[in-house]
Amino acid sequence: MKAEKRWIIQPVADENRALREAQMEQEINVPPAISKLLVQRGIDSFEKAKHFFRPSLEDLHDPFLMRDMDLAVDRLQKAIAEGEKILVYGDYDVDGSTAVALFYGFLCRFYEAVDYYIPDRYAEGYGISWQSIDWAEQNGIGLIVALDCGIKSLDKVGEAARRGIDFIICDHHRPGDRLPAAVAVLDPKRSDCPYPYKELTGCGIGFKLAQALASARRIPADEVLAYLDLVMVSTAADIVPITGENRILAYHGLQLLNTSPRPGLKALMNVAGLAGEVNITQVVFALAPRINAAGRIKHAREAVKLLLATAVSDAEDFAIEINRYNLDRRNFDSSITDEALVMIEQDDWLRNASSTVLYQENWHKGVIGIVASRCIEHYHRPTIIFTHSNGKATGSARSVPGFDLYEAIEACAELLEQFGGHTFAAGMTLPVENVTAFRLKFDEVVRERISPEQLIPSVSVDLEISFTDITPKFYRLLKQMAPFGPENMPPVFVSHGLELYRNPYIMKEKHLKLEVHQNGTGPFTAVAFGATGFLDQLMTKKPFSLCYTLEENVFRGNRTLQLMVKDIRMSTP
Repeated sequence: MKAEKRWIIQPVADENRALREAQMEQEINVPPAISKLLVQRGIDSFEKAKHFFRPSLEDLHDPFLMRDMDLAVDRLQKAIAEGEKILVYGDYDVDGSTAVALFYGFLCRFYEAVDYYIPDRYAEGYGISWQSIDWAEQNGIGLIVALDCGIKSLDKVGEAARRGIDFIICDHHRPGDRLPAAVAVLDPKRSDCPYPYKELTGCGIGFKLAQALASARRIPADEVLAYLDLVMVSTAADIVPITGENRILAYHGLQLLNTSPRPGLKALMNVAGLAGEVNITQVVFALAPRINAAGRIKHAREAVKLLLATAVSDAEDFAIEINRYNLDRRNFDSSITDEALVMIEQDDWLRNASSTVLYQENWHKGVIGIVASRCIEHYHRPTIIFTHSNGKATGSARSVPGFDLYEAIEACAELLEQFGGHTFAAGMTLPVENVTAFRLKFDEVVRERISPEQLIPSVSVDLEISFTDITPKFYRLLKQMAPFGPENMPPVFVSHGLELYRNPYIMKEKHLKLEVHQNGTGPFTAVAFGATGFLDQLMTKKPFSLCYTLEENVFRGNRTLQLMVKDIRMSTP
């Protein structure tokens, strides 16, 4: 934790917003702080609040609003009627694995001639692979349903068509100038797609296709809703906005996970040590990395087997194995991160650049995305980590808040063989000999486009509150604002004029546990990770400010609220 973080505090409400806040406070009977949070997030009427606090499956959009959905359903119906072999194809990350488990699992309920395929991260790489086209031809596949990939695989889809194999593409990445010559291309980000919600995951689009197929075949809707736990896991893991339709899917998926989880997810929760009610944060940090670890360390088919398991004993065996992969992944992640940081620290150009682009041929391809994120924790700037794979340099990129990574990479397209991704995360392949030129070009693009503020770590603060605001009712209402995620993040609060109630407790030589009060209100426990650098200043006993989120701590059956500190400032207004 570093004191130089920028605190980006929401502006004081103008007269109109203050009026809406007062109206919300009365209409839905909430404390002033809650009404302020809601209006900040665009929830400024009783009707909007009702949809926000009580997400309804009835508000899901008609899947046939998506461009080409009718074509996709017609082609699936034809394949089923004629007994064609169908291949469900997905990417090797969490979104792809859950998407394959969902759509394959759904089809298997009423159709036997179906198989699934996930490319090997190392032998085949991202997206539709040439090996998979060969495999499909050799195994008599007539139709491939590609999930979470394929939107830029024009050459592979075209070759498959020449071999008599049709494609249905279900992707959520940005399309290029041309679309693949598939029977149907389902992607809300198509410029000609009228679908009202644009931010579904690949698994979410697979869910919409399953919904549409179920409707056409008069299959009860509940048979598709049984897969909402998988949609929720993909939504949490893929860092998409938790708004609109995603909020509905995540809300009901979490309910399913907490009441009747499928055996694979239940076994995974057990090996991850999750007890009690599981929230989105735990899915992101405990379940998703383990599902991802299969594709990073061995093969993503292992994750799909886990998610499809029906026998508890099988699920437990798969979960134990996948947990072992995750331990291996952590070791790779830690050692490669250390090497990457040394490379930066020992090179003047790299240390002073506006971006980080590193290449090391023996780094484990499965963890380079994680290493990119770790480097950003130390050097807050767009980062790409490359390793050697199949004769090429393969990279994984991560960005900082507010900077469009995808557009910066696109500006270097002449040096790349292929690339794809989102605003904040992307992947790419290029000839090894182009790495140095790419590093220089990418840094030039970043330097021209990034603002000085974006290179400084920041904390976005929603609201200043007093400790007197922190009541059981306040926290109960906060919990109902979940599930949290992009565009509906856990509220961050700031409180000023705080004092130590007793001396700080140092945890594991790096972290602090504080007991703090404000004008006699409290004390509250505050946990500050990586904050021992503040210890001397705190011990001066001068007042300070904290920005933090609120969490409930359960210890030996006792529940208490604690502050999870994001930053400390010793000077107060």
